[in-house]
Amino acid sequence: MTSPSATPRSSQARSRRSAPPEPPQPAPKEGSQPATAGHSAAPGSTYDPIAFAESLATAAEKSAKLIGEFAARNAGQRAAVPSDELGVGKAFMELTSKMLANPARLAEAQLGLWRDYMSLWQSSMLRMLGAPAVPVAEPAKGDKRFKDAGWQEHVLFDYVKQSYLIAARWLHSQVASVEGIPEHARKRIDFFTRQYIDALAPSNFALTNPEVFRETVASGGQNLVRGLNHLLDDIERGNGQLRISMTDSKAFELGVNIATTPGKVVFQNELMQLIQYEPATKKQWKRPLLIIPPWINKYYILDLREKNSFIRWAVGEGLTVFVISWVNPDARLAHKDFEDYLADGPLAALDAIEKATGEADANVVGYCLGGTLLAATLGWLAAKKQKRIASATFMTALIDFSAPGELEVFIDEERIGSLEKRMKERGYLEGSEMANTFNSLRANDLIWSFVINNYLLGRDPFPFDLLHWNVDSTRMPAKMHSFYLRNMYLKNRLREPGGITLAGVPIDLSKVTVPTYFVSAIEDHIAPWKTTWLGPRLMKGQSRFVLSGSGHIAGMINPPAAKKYGYWTNTADAASADAWLAAADQHEGSWWLDWRRWIEGELGREVPARVPGKGRLAVLEDAPGSYAKLRADAD
Repeated sequence: MTSPSATPRSSQARSRRSAPPEPPQPAPKEGSQPATAGHSAAPGSTYDPIAFAESLATAAEKSAKLIGEFAARNAGQRAAVPSDELGVGKAFMELTSKMLANPARLAEAQLGLWRDYMSLWQSSMLRMLGAPAVPVAEPAKGDKRFKDAGWQEHVLFDYVKQSYLIAARWLHSQVASVEGIPEHARKRIDFFTRQYIDALAPSNFALTNPEVFRETVASGGQNLVRGLNHLLDDIERGNGQLRISMTDSKAFELGVNIATTPGKVVFQNELMQLIQYEPATKKQWKRPLLIIPPWINKYYILDLREKNSFIRWAVGEGLTVFVISWVNPDARLAHKDFEDYLADGPLAALDAIEKATGEADANVVGYCLGGTLLAATLGWLAAKKQKRIASATFMTALIDFSAPGELEVFIDEERIGSLEKRMKERGYLEGSEMANTFNSLRANDLIWSFVINNYLLGRDPFPFDLLHWNVDSTRMPAKMHSFYLRNMYLKNRLREPGGITLAGVPIDLSKVTVPTYFVSAIEDHIAPWKTTWLGPRLMKGQSRFVLSGSGHIAGMINPPAAKKYGYWTNTADAASADAWLAAADQHEGSWWLDWRRWIEGELGREVPARVPGKGRLAVLEDAPGSYAKLRADAD
């Protein structure tokens, strides 16, 4: 999603990232047989020569096929010259020159590193002799890479772990302390240094990961051969590029076991389908609810399963719920701009909702990118003096992009220009490219954990609905995405009165007077809450800001029944986001209930329940609709 505490962010000591809920690990079945190629192995499995031979044969066949396809694709082509689109090489060359310009500081740092290693050697020797020893370096709380007991119980693996943490701490501190580096370059250096540090973690290698080591010995190496088959499958699935499997995608089917809230598609155009949900109560509130999801992923993040579906919960509260399901665009829609998403998205949806319900206005929720579009829509309607939106809810949405988080690393004139060149060739941004960018923001959770599970342990990915949605990314039209990156992220024009013009209308958010509700997540790495906190200050209507626990996804998809995370509220004015939080009240449970109390006054009276297709809009098809079912990775 959109495209980014006071502790230093390093590989071994960083604040906890906004990770999705960790799926339960599959337990081995009693009496299970040794796994063959493509199947998960139970921990402690024994060596099976037949299965081992079958796995090797399968791997050899896949390897030969992929090598042949690679040779055919590249026949007659010159070797590609490595490019540095992100300017990483240039930034690190500048860093190196600055470091070498101060040899005294470098020598002092080397001495400090040597002292730490001497302390580690002494500590390890004491442990080998059976004496207690205080660790020299410990992983950050919640670091899942070192949760296996072997990292603590075995002296050798503990030594390897601490050696890595000492080196990681030293490297990150040296890079962070170099003076004279421009701020944007410093952020890029910091980000890619952490990528490098994370990649070299001993947990990512078979011989230095105690869990993988045990499995390799127990299975006679069958886990590694199964992992090789998984690796080759992922390369084949990515047409020559590695596309790591995060979940068992065959375990889910839209409309069957996810996105199952009953509803109908009642309107569509080139960019979206509009879904109206079946009522779950005899009466509904008069004013409808429209949800605008981000167009970088599918809408069903809000309707994963019955127990965590925001849509199903809202329907159960008596709301007439509509949701926009964005199309997965291809080259035919390359010309579509941001103002097309405005006109064919929320504006078209509001017109359709009026036909379906007779209501001229609606309460509107915008999630992430959908919230940015909602803000632009409010500005457009204010300029037109049209009262189509009664209240606006922003779920972890950036409006002011002055501090957009780690995605800023990928955004400057040179990087956007390079991206525009690639998009121009195809007419769109491939969904997998943006997905890779977001995954790199949390590489340990969304890259390396799957490398370990799939390739080193040789296990099948666990079926997990949230990760199924996460890899179901969509493309973005070249013209629209270029406008969004330049005017929002690069130039931050949405916050400026008249900074952008959509459909001939200058957008001025200071003219927006509708009541607004902003909810963000304290661990959000995509839309940092201290930046989303600035959003309400751009508008004149009464506003409520709520801060949820957890991150960009888990903090929003937090049903009341789960009783997790909690949230903070503060109705007093504050000079800064930190001051707001310091004086905020913390509450248990889900912010959904707080939002329900807030929106009570905007719902109107009760009316007979509205059934899709009974108004002036005919039913086109059942939810989730054909737009949601078109996957970018199905090509």
